[in-house]
Amino acid sequence: MRYFVWGLRILLAAIVISFLHYTLPQYDTVRITGTYEERIGPGENSLFWAGSSTGNDVVNNSRDVFFIQTRKANGRVMVYRNEDTGWGWPPYFKFDTANLQAEAVDAISTADSPEWFAILHYGWRFELMSAFPNAISIKPVPDADARVIPWISIVILIALAAVFWAIRVRWVRFRERRLNPVIDEWTEGWG
Repeated sequence: MRYFVWGLRILLAAIVISFLHYTLPQYDTVRITGTYEERIGPGENSLFWAGSSTGNDVVNNSRDVFFIQTRKANGRVMVYRNEDTGWGWPPYFKFDTANLQAEAVDAISTADSPEWFAILHYGWRFELMSAFPNAISIKPVPDADARVIPWISIVILIALAAVFWAIRVRWVRFRERRLNPVIDEWTEGWG
């Protein structure tokens, strides 16, 4: 029974960590190599796309989505989608897709004369499922080795840890004051 409980705890922790890793903002330092727009009809992978009602004219379950093509300092290619999150989840309240696309077009650079940018994004890149992380903002950085501290994620994680700790403390107190005396009363004389 103890192994089952620990297995459930580990499974729950893996789900929570995966959810947080997907939804919390992260920075990538990249060189922008191009942009494009494509009509997308999310099907089986619709879980990885923003809600279609946000600032888009939906035709036959298809919509236009902007993409930002980049290359990291190690040469790895990364493509980001650029679509509004609106009032939905995750709550980034992003309504400036066209402005961000204009900034990305203006930031395009070549390998001979690279300009580096930190792209704030959430999500994962699944090539097999054609899922792309969603770019939230871009800002110039001095070089490819620049590190941007993700203050938003740090604050959210600290707040979540504080809430978890507060709930845990209250549960332990409740169990010690209310449940344990009742259980002790029921089991008195069993041993």
